[in-house]
Amino acid sequence: MDKQLAILRSDPWLEPYAAAISGRHNDAARKMCELTADTGGSLSEFANAYKYFGLTHGPRGTWVFREFAPNATEIFLIGTFNNWRPSEAFRLTMTGKGVWELKLPKNALKDGDLYKMLVYWPGGSGERIPAYAQRVVQDSATGIFSAQVYDPAYPYRFKIDNFTPDTKPLLIYECHIGMAQEKEAVGSYDEFRSKILPRIHKDGYNAIQIMAIQEHPYYASFGYHVSSFYAATSRFGTPDDLKRLIDEAHSMGIAVIMDIVHSHSVKNEAEGLARLDGTTDLYFYPGPRGRHPAWDSLCFDYGKNSVLHFLLSNCKYWLEEFRFDGFRFDGVTSMLYYDHGLGKSFCSYKDYYDGAQDTAAITYLTLANILIHEVNPKAITIAEEMSGMPGLAMSYDEGGIGFDYRMAMGIPDYWIKTIKEKKDEQWHPTSIFWELTNRRADEKTISYCESHDQALVGDQTIIFRLIDKDMYWHMAVDDCNIAVGRGMALHKMIRLATLATINGGYLNFMGNEWGHPEWIDFPREGNGWSYKYARRQWDLADREDLKYKYLNRFDNAMIYLAAQEYDFQARPVEKIWEKDDDQVMAFMRGDLLFIFNFSPTRSFDGYGILVPEGEYEIVLDSDAKCFGGFGNIDSGVRHFTMPDPLYKPAGKGWLRIYTPARTAQVMRRKHSANIQNNK
Repeated sequence: MDKQLAILRSDPWLEPYAAAISGRHNDAARKMCELTADTGGSLSEFANAYKYFGLTHGPRGTWVFREFAPNATEIFLIGTFNNWRPSEAFRLTMTGKGVWELKLPKNALKDGDLYKMLVYWPGGSGERIPAYAQRVVQDSATGIFSAQVYDPAYPYRFKIDNFTPDTKPLLIYECHIGMAQEKEAVGSYDEFRSKILPRIHKDGYNAIQIMAIQEHPYYASFGYHVSSFYAATSRFGTPDDLKRLIDEAHSMGIAVIMDIVHSHSVKNEAEGLARLDGTTDLYFYPGPRGRHPAWDSLCFDYGKNSVLHFLLSNCKYWLEEFRFDGFRFDGVTSMLYYDHGLGKSFCSYKDYYDGAQDTAAITYLTLANILIHEVNPKAITIAEEMSGMPGLAMSYDEGGIGFDYRMAMGIPDYWIKTIKEKKDEQWHPTSIFWELTNRRADEKTISYCESHDQALVGDQTIIFRLIDKDMYWHMAVDDCNIAVGRGMALHKMIRLATLATINGGYLNFMGNEWGHPEWIDFPREGNGWSYKYARRQWDLADREDLKYKYLNRFDNAMIYLAAQEYDFQARPVEKIWEKDDDQVMAFMRGDLLFIFNFSPTRSFDGYGILVPEGEYEIVLDSDAKCFGGFGNIDSGVRHFTMPDPLYKPAGKGWLRIYTPARTAQVMRRKHSANIQNNK
């Protein structure tokens, strides 16, 4: 069987769709040959549009500006250098194939100059920000966006070379630069670097996933309505500030993943790509197909080579110019299907191969993954995809689309549904274990309890669902409140169970690890343009008189535990015990034994679990007083298995444990040599 069909070997149920799977593989191969015909087969050499288009330096410090605008009849560069009026000295000329060009002397432009294009087309004209602009700023008084010349006398030079991300396991801290600060204002790259990075490093996470990097006109869009795809948003500082942040993260051993948006574009004409040369289909599908019905945005036409040039070069740009370690691709489900996956349940394999798939978008995603790993073989790619498309996180050579990971989007939905709809007595271990481990064996996932989605206005974080209004009045360390006690106990158990069952990586949104109260609400007319909820109140976790510190300590401990187990994510999850009547479940990963008692009322003494023979020591206990628990488990007790003739040939014995209600504990099995040395 062809190597490209390895996906079929791992999943025989896909055999009826072999033609479609091999077809998408061949589509990508043909397109790659087409795009790289003049580059010796190198996709990386093809993806250099950002070095050619936009504002670049020519020989001896001169300037060259180019734009792709085939429908334009005339283009001028206007800005602070010519009082925003078109002049002959700044008129572009058509060089062929839709490319317009302007060459300027060194002194024509200087650092800080603002500029736009004045584009004329048959029947109209308009001011436009260049598609490849690498610096875009907003006037604080008028709110108008303009491109800006960024040419610092002493550009930042990276200090860390050849950084290698730690992905065994990958522990991601999802963050937003602007709302990462405690002040009621927009935070900066520098503030994040000096104040938040040290926290993340101390917390034990080895990667950050940064949202809202690409310039976007509406702050409250969380960065998902992008206008300038090559410009790092100026709200947070300069491009050099971002480079300095990434370099600092690398010095701490922290990988930096960018939340990249190639699934759609803002529909704004003044700020974005819409009608850049007077046409509606320069970058986007024509007609209704070019409009996203749910997001009120524009959809890229992935069938055009010029669009592939723009988007693939965008991937390379962020990797090479800023040294990002990879990408989390947003809205992949929307890209995969002509109907964007809206209203579909995806109950069977035929739903993935029913003719509703956007083959051009699938080809783009495949090429993007090939390119990214050609530019940086150590790069990380993650797909935010909820339909479950098979092969999404398998390599291209195996017949997949090429992502390294896919988001386990069903897990947060499961936890929310459980909290909302089930009584505590109905939290069944069989259901929990199935949901946490139900995934394709041939694809790695990023598991998470909640991301930024659950923290937004209109939704609720796990801690807020569990504790609700009591968070406002009963989080003092000396306040014994039943609702708070229950919420904290389950918060710890939910997070540990999710982390303990990963097969790829784990993600947490900033502040959720210690139960940040309330929701995220960006400044808008409805809240008086307030920043009160568009920030993180770190002081709550730092205060000794509040219980948030306990949740933070527990998160630190469980992250440290997983990080210390090399290749933790690759070790098989071996189910040891699950009993819905008792609400107890246990499983092992290597020498670590995870035991959960979800019962709200019943504690068990001498509870028997059949495990590999040996001595076990407690290494993590959610009920410990340092984590806000009751301290009912004695972590100093040594546990030995009791022999059973029936299971002796298998090397197993009975472990008798005390498991209090609503607690989780982790035990480590000591090997026989260590046991002998301790006797």
